[in-house]
Amino acid sequence: MHPAHSTAQRSLPPPARWRQLLDAVLYSSVWLSVAALGLMWATFLFWGVHISARLGGLIFAATLFLYNLDSVLPYKHGQLPGATRRKQWIRAHRPQLLTLTVAAGAVAGVLYLTDARLLPLTLFGGHLALISVLYSMPLVRRHGRWRALRDLPLLKVFLIAYVWAAVTVWIPALYLGRDWASPVVLVLFARRFLLILALALVFDIRDYSKDRLTGTHTFPGVLGSRATKWLGLVALLGAALLVPPGVSVPHAVALVLPLALAAAVLWYAEESRPDYYFALLTDGMMVVQFVAVWLAVG
Repeated sequence: MHPAHSTAQRSLPPPARWRQLLDAVLYSSVWLSVAALGLMWATFLFWGVHISARLGGLIFAATLFLYNLDSVLPYKHGQLPGATRRKQWIRAHRPQLLTLTVAAGAVAGVLYLTDARLLPLTLFGGHLALISVLYSMPLVRRHGRWRALRDLPLLKVFLIAYVWAAVTVWIPALYLGRDWASPVVLVLFARRFLLILALALVFDIRDYSKDRLTGTHTFPGVLGSRATKWLGLVALLGAALLVPPGVSVPHAVALVLPLALAAAVLWYAEESRPDYYFALLTDGMMVVQFVAVWLAVG
């Protein structure tokens, strides 16, 4: 680091230093990786089983790898730069993000290869990894722009919801030797799918103008923002009604109450909201779900 830059860093007032730290945690996908770990942990708590530290570390590292991979892909450099705080931070820290991406991928690989209970899940986990990589990877060039899986009309929110629900419900179930198609597991999967679907719609609202410029058809672009919010509320209502059988009253409340907070975040989402509304608050709804379950069963 350049000495002048170090001096400038030390001279920053405490609020500015804290904001820099917050930006690094949010825009490097560390916060999102914590959310993925929390949702998986909540699934283990449902069965009263301690989460495997190795599996938890794998999910954290793999999430960190996949989401930062999207930021450092070379084809991204030629896209519209945008003026959001998040995009500015990513452009300014691409070398550090590249290092973090490589390190996270290496850690995920080591944790996976050294856990005998994960190796039988290779085929199942492989299709989730394939979807995650192809989600942003350029596949075809159309009208002068590279198109990825996420650019298929109205598909991206369902891809996100499916992968997150499968990773945080089906993988723990299979890891513990449970039937992925049993009624209880399917209920957990469905309510997790609907929660993530609603949160993904919030990010579609955020990206409304960008998606229109790039020709990506999303629910806000097709239905409008207000109808998209109603669609998300229906998804959250569905999740609230899907309470797994046999859970205690405190656990049932812990499963449902965070959905009300998610509904408020969805309803007040606007494209003009600051980046923190999405990166901190919206993604934070997944952390809230974990904390609520942990307090209920702890």
